[in-house]
Amino acid sequence: MRALPTLVNVSLIGNKHINRGTPCEDSSFSKTSNGVSVMCVSDGAGGAKYTHARFGSKCACETVADLLCRHFDAFYFENRESISRTILVTAIHSAMAPLLQEHELDGLERLSCTLLFVAVKGDLVLAGHIGDGMICRVSSQGISPVTLPANGENASSTYFITFPNAQEYLRFIRTTTDDTHAFVLMTDGVEEMVYDSSSQLIRPVVARLAELAAKGKVEAEEELRNTIQEFVVGAGQNTDDASVGIVYFSDTATPDFGALCDSKAKVERDYNDTMKAVQMELIPQVKKAQEILTKIRCQNGEKSDTVEKEACESDVDEHEVKKPAEETKPEKKASPEKETLPETDEKKAETVSPKERKVVPLWAFLLVLLGFAASLVALILTLM
Repeated sequence: MRALPTLVNVSLIGNKHINRGTPCEDSSFSKTSNGVSVMCVSDGAGGAKYTHARFGSKCACETVADLLCRHFDAFYFENRESISRTILVTAIHSAMAPLLQEHELDGLERLSCTLLFVAVKGDLVLAGHIGDGMICRVSSQGISPVTLPANGENASSTYFITFPNAQEYLRFIRTTTDDTHAFVLMTDGVEEMVYDSSSQLIRPVVARLAELAAKGKVEAEEELRNTIQEFVVGAGQNTDDASVGIVYFSDTATPDFGALCDSKAKVERDYNDTMKAVQMELIPQVKKAQEILTKIRCQNGEKSDTVEKEACESDVDEHEVKKPAEETKPEKKASPEKETLPETDEKKAETVSPKERKVVPLWAFLLVLLGFAASLVALILTLM
């Protein structure tokens, strides 16, 4: 089995936070245990409503590092990725819950943060990423992305591990260390300086940062801190917090820095080519497939829903089958007031079938009438 990798990580406060008098919201954390080495970096969300994001980013990093050191095999060999992602998110949310009590917070949103991690056991690698930032692989051939930044509707928005449905945005990558010299993880404060999204170019400086780890953890972290401070944080008055994590394999070939690509042609993206366009293109094919499957099920005596029953019972051409429910326009929802009003007795009576109506016996009716008459006589005598 190969030697354990060297883990190097630093987190620095950006000038934007220094000028505002706010603390660093980034976190980075590394851990080696049970033959597993884990590197995590996280960017706490900025903004007035994310009041305790720095605590969230720290908690996310430490929780994932501890979990994967203890259960690497469970996550790596689980074929149902959705389960792995859900369990990881649940573990993080559970670890954050005590922070809500400790700091008297009103919800996980206050702790919002991104998360990037790489876990290594022997030749096996498990990487995960939600939000912006980037994970890179440095090899003897150059630098390539493992995960790219994920932004929301615009470049200034992203996804957080604190989302209720965070597992839907969490990306899992299972790979190996083959031809890997180092993995470099970075939050967006660094990513924006070294990655050109228009050409998908990762600048050669990333490989040089990774090579600092060859000096050992203590010296490498000092030099890495000085480098990030000078060229990233010190690049302007409005720079963001910056975190870098390096997983370095000392027994692998170093890339030829002189041969690394420092420019690429711009990628021409078609912004009209969206998943919505793909869905619209597939609608006719899906409708046809639904009709075919409906007829097959009818022939096999399976009538599982209303559409299939009507298709089976009617003697019409396949193109005349009722349109699937997806095509119908959604009905307008009733106002909350109407939805919450209980049914009146009159309405209930209208919905009850004649068979379900109870018939009052004649003797019971006469008994009630007699009682009413007696009460009326007593009342007259009292008034007299």
